[in-house]
Amino acid sequence: MAVGRQLFSHTTQALVYYYKQLPIQNMLDFDFLCGRETPSVAAIINPAGAGGFHNLFFGQHQILIPLYSSAATSSKLALTQATIRIVAIIADGIPESDLMELIDYAKSNNKIVIGPATIGAIKAGAFKIGDTGGTIDNIIQFKLYRPGSIGFVSNSGGMANELYHMIARVTDGIHEGITIGGDAFPICMISDHVLRFNNIYQVKMIVVVVEAVQSLVEVLTSGKINKPVCVLWINNVRLFKSGDQFNISQGDESSCGQLEALKDAGAIVSSSYETFEVSIKQTFNKLTEEGKIVPIIKEVTPPQIPEDLTTAMKSGKVRVPTRIVSTISDERGVDVQYAGVPLCVMLEKGMGIGDVISLLWFKRSLPHYCTKFMEICIILCADHGPCVSGAHNSIVTSRAGKDLVSCLVSGLLTIGPRFGGAVDDAARYFKDAYDRNLSPYEFVEGMKKKGIRVPGIGHRIKRGDNRDKRVELLQQFGYTNFPSTKYMDYAVKVETYTLSKANNLVMNIDGAIATLFLDLLAGSGLFSKQEIDEIVSIGYLNGLFVLARSIGLIGHTLDQKRLKQPLYRHPWEDVLYACHVK
Repeated sequence: MAVGRQLFSHTTQALVYYYKQLPIQNMLDFDFLCGRETPSVAAIINPAGAGGFHNLFFGQHQILIPLYSSAATSSKLALTQATIRIVAIIADGIPESDLMELIDYAKSNNKIVIGPATIGAIKAGAFKIGDTGGTIDNIIQFKLYRPGSIGFVSNSGGMANELYHMIARVTDGIHEGITIGGDAFPICMISDHVLRFNNIYQVKMIVVVVEAVQSLVEVLTSGKINKPVCVLWINNVRLFKSGDQFNISQGDESSCGQLEALKDAGAIVSSSYETFEVSIKQTFNKLTEEGKIVPIIKEVTPPQIPEDLTTAMKSGKVRVPTRIVSTISDERGVDVQYAGVPLCVMLEKGMGIGDVISLLWFKRSLPHYCTKFMEICIILCADHGPCVSGAHNSIVTSRAGKDLVSCLVSGLLTIGPRFGGAVDDAARYFKDAYDRNLSPYEFVEGMKKKGIRVPGIGHRIKRGDNRDKRVELLQQFGYTNFPSTKYMDYAVKVETYTLSKANNLVMNIDGAIATLFLDLLAGSGLFSKQEIDEIVSIGYLNGLFVLARSIGLIGHTLDQKRLKQPLYRHPWEDVLYACHVK
């Protein structure tokens, strides 16, 4: 390891091996606190995944960090890359033989390895790798966003954050902090970093937390260290007043001997955690008095790190409107609820599909005659045979080998004012005419002048003397069960007038459903005029037709798939043939 070499700077960038979102985001947040212009994470190596990019935050702005599936398959291979000079090994339990090989390679090639079993390293105000420093709140509290005068090195990653806090309380903070890891054979020793700190101008004193003191004693007695070194030897220190600490026996002869050796070598050794803080403070104050440390006159105020939305919501700091709002169902409780009615209650009461429609569409329980009417509409409109437009499209799509959903959608897409789906228009025009007290003559002739056919009137097959049986069934149900049928009565009068014009201008199923649905809404007393207008304009009534027709379209699709009949001639062949007929 080069003596006096700074490990990191404001321009240092890292390749992070294996994707861990929180530590990586923590590194980027630290960059933002320090005022870096470029993120410290250059790329993420994720062998288990594919390449691409990953979204992360740099302050308030989203940035894309490249993802690579491979770059180095081991720590040694990473060290062989010319552009990589430092490797931090977070993992622990690396075999001893592999560690010896890494140690030899790093020393012979002037490379630096931090770890194994390290939580990382940090240069205050410039760069950090790993989880060292803890949360952003801790980093701000420990003043790690700007450089201080203390060089810190420790075996223990767990104690590092507490020592950063202690140092920030009694000094101007750390300049650089290293945790070499807790494995038996760290690749770089604590003494290596003490030597390095001694030759870094900005480091004015060195703080060490150490378990094994031999190499530290050797470097201190070598005469190469001319800066004060405060040592907390955790093999001799009781961190708490009672109880076993680290399963280490206290006060044996070897401990006393090593403690004296540290003191004789010139270290400022503390016998307890409490006295360690005092010794650091006293040493720092002495250096300040001697002019070797210039106190920070004006403290730097770090920028505010934007808080993640989920965290802020949990703490009650923000309120965010839901992007998708549903008021018809809720599955957050023990049982799913439709408009506040649990499914178990619906099943216990024997509710049917009409009740489900009333709850999910209208958000209220409608009377039985209303739900029964909707079920009758579904039964009557489910299918008109294979020749109608929707069924025809579903059949052709099925024979083309498409899936069930594609076949259904191809049929539904043909539903419109000209092929079914005139229910909404019929309701809209009949309601407007009735509410304005137009006579059948004024209504029909007014529509004719506008060039608009009366929706709900007219049929290709049915006539005045051969009425649609489905219309008669709906009328019979309405007259028998509805409190009022004013819209249906008006439609019958309109039909009488249109039949005087032509025998095929008979009321069709769309007109019957539309006018009786208006009677249902108006006569039930459960809907205001504004609600009725909204229901007609939004498309509720057409939804009933679509729901019914879906049943038939699915039936045609399944029927064709069972029959497995080939499409001997494509429908377009008829068109092409007709185009060539002279």
